[in-house]
Amino acid sequence: MATVDLTATTFEQTISENDIVFVDFWAAWCGPCRQFAPTFEASSTKHEDIVFGKVDTEAEQGLAQAANISSIPMLMAFREGVLVFSQAGALPPTQFEQLVEQVKGLDMAEVRKQLATEA
Repeated sequence: MATVDLTATTFEQTISENDIVFVDFWAAWCGPCRQFAPTFEASSTKHEDIVFGKVDTEAEQGLAQAANISSIPMLMAFREGVLVFSQAGALPPTQFEQLVEQVKGLDMAEVRKQLATEA
């Protein structure tokens, strides 16, 4: 599956209706964002069971603000609607692939248990 553009209208629904969603917050003027784009795109074609969404922070300023984006690229991963990863910066292909596998392998019952303990 190719990457999908996420907007304020589609963001929540995409997160809630899919098991795993990776989101790349980016902007056209951002050099590291442009460097990371091919890595993100390649992973989206390799992992067709995962949604890879892109948020253009210039076009979706309200969404970027709501997500507390202070630097880009910002990568977020959601599993079963839960934010399980959030980090600024472009990851090299090998590191990004490791992250994808880690998110796929998460024990979500354990994650939810930890979140309940923290709350």
